[in-house]
Amino acid sequence: MGTAAAAGRGLAVPVVTPALASTPSMLESLLALNSLPKIGPVRIRRLLDRFGSAEQALRAPKDRLLGVDGIGPELATILTDWESHADPVAELREIRQRGLSVVLPDDPAFPRALRDSYDCPLLLYVWGRLEERDRHAIGIVGTRRSSTYRKHCTKKLAYQFARAGFTVVSGLARGVDTTAHEAALAAEGRTVAVIGSGLARIFPGENLPLAERIADGHGAIVSEFPLHTAPDKQTFPQRNRIVAAWSRAVVVTECPAWSGSLITANLATEYGRPVYAVPGPIDKPTSAGCHRLIREGATLLTDASELLEDLNGLPFPAEVPVKADAPPAEPPDLPPLPEEEAQILSALGDSESGIDALVEHTGLAAPIVSATLLKLEMKRLVRPLPGFRYVRR
Repeated sequence: MGTAAAAGRGLAVPVVTPALASTPSMLESLLALNSLPKIGPVRIRRLLDRFGSAEQALRAPKDRLLGVDGIGPELATILTDWESHADPVAELREIRQRGLSVVLPDDPAFPRALRDSYDCPLLLYVWGRLEERDRHAIGIVGTRRSSTYRKHCTKKLAYQFARAGFTVVSGLARGVDTTAHEAALAAEGRTVAVIGSGLARIFPGENLPLAERIADGHGAIVSEFPLHTAPDKQTFPQRNRIVAAWSRAVVVTECPAWSGSLITANLATEYGRPVYAVPGPIDKPTSAGCHRLIREGATLLTDASELLEDLNGLPFPAEVPVKADAPPAEPPDLPPLPEEEAQILSALGDSESGIDALVEHTGLAAPIVSATLLKLEMKRLVRPLPGFRYVRR
């Protein structure tokens, strides 16, 4: 995002929620605390627990700061001299100029799973718009140098997840991340890019047009870092933890034996999120990481339906419990299906059929047929058979 004009183009997002608008000093204090060097989210949480607010933490004398676990003389000096390290008024002014927003953990749009993590970010800078439904997220990560085969796998899975109603979360990096975001957009779904830099320093630069497409009504670009933070070897692992904590499951589609994607997978395990890995050719170094994950307990994944079955279906199930003594309800009449679903259901007829035959019969592209079959399966209108064949229920 080279200029303020580029950052805010086509966006009209308020900088703060109404609850924050009446207390700008509170927001400025949070921005200042978030900007201080060497004080990460775990220490910030301890400061807030001890002093009750960011304002009080910034006003606390050095001797009281030293009583907080993890705050030594160096960090206590940074906190008492915070004005030498942060300019929250200028930061807030630039946020407004760029048409960005700041989302705090008590905002309904802040992902619940991330909010409950022990190292939850103090705040999120957002370009675009977060929605409450983005809590239903699948993280997709992988190498920056993805093969043609893995690009196809990533595209298929991200497309299927997005069509099924999940938000695809990734890191906007080259390779797998880029493919995942683009596939979610192609599916007319939502996607969130969590970046390892400030929103004024979109990285890599060639993905700025992709970021603009995402932010323009299809999701958001998100960062916990101040606007002009440059990416480095520390910011990317921090970014990875947000992807891992936010997602209901993390999918690794391709990575070598040593990769940042393995960091994300390990973090997901720590947060209690299931990890899935896509297998690949055994003679390819970029398959080694996925195969290692599978050996260590990750679930082998070949189709989105396998993961969705583990998650008990689509992301928006009915939440009204049925009383144990209540008689079973009559199944409701099936509402009219979208054109593609009706077309494929009709093409299935009364006999089983494979995806290739359905592509030929309907004239629809294979990814659309695959994603639509997944939706019909979740509606319990079709049943999968061995060999990627389907039959009407």
